[in-house]
Amino acid sequence: MSTSSSARTARAAIKAAVPKLWRRRARAWLWRMESVLGPRRALRALSLYGQFRSDLRAYRSLPGAEPIESADLWPFLFDKTDTTPFDAQYFYQDSWAARRILATHPPYHVDVGSRVDFAGILSAAMPIIFLDIRPLVVSLSNFRSVAGSILQLPFADGGLPSLSCLHVIEHIGLGRYGDPFDPEGTKKAARELGRVLAVGGSLFVGVPVGRERVCFNAHRVHSPQTILRYFEDLTLVEFSCLVGEGIFHEGVDPYRTDLGKSACGLFWFKKERSRT
Repeated sequence: MSTSSSARTARAAIKAAVPKLWRRRARAWLWRMESVLGPRRALRALSLYGQFRSDLRAYRSLPGAEPIESADLWPFLFDKTDTTPFDAQYFYQDSWAARRILATHPPYHVDVGSRVDFAGILSAAMPIIFLDIRPLVVSLSNFRSVAGSILQLPFADGGLPSLSCLHVIEHIGLGRYGDPFDPEGTKKAARELGRVLAVGGSLFVGVPVGRERVCFNAHRVHSPQTILRYFEDLTLVEFSCLVGEGIFHEGVDPYRTDLGKSACGLFWFKKERSRT
């Protein structure tokens, strides 16, 4: 079904289901929701809103129910699910990296641009330095925020014992986060991460892998072989990947051919020698 036909179907459903007094308001609401959710999900939201109003009446009818003002109506419409929803890509990626970082027992850890929740939770176990081109303004013990570019990291050559950069380098050079355009952005970011990693140190990298292409201006997709080439001065300890809708494979061959159009590739590198 096309978007336009879905929208017509949704509006027809409103006309049939909503009393005339509320029809104009419901139609206006649907049009606003379509731009955010799309017509099918907007229609689903309208149906669930009817259930919300029914739930509200049922709750208000209970003995001892608190008075609820109109300004305090917060219709969370999509939370009644059979299983707990989650973003498989970030769940597996962050869990994979955190377990390996903790297992290596570094004196401190530096994260470059990954999810702030990931870096903040890690600070419960060790001192964390978090770097991003957009400064993170927080106050948290064991956590230091630094503003900087992944293309010019403010760290000395070979100085960091533990480093992560999860779903970051594929964005570099596409302008999404206010950075300058650069077709070699990912390659340059990889080299800079390798520069600051100490001999014996670990680097954890997460990137989309699969058929190589640019999804402008969101991200690039690289083959695992290209990522290995970008980090050719480092030694691969482990490659894991998330394929399809949540199929997670740990410790697999980076030359596997079943990644499809795009998967989440997780690389654990170590530096065994200094650059010459």
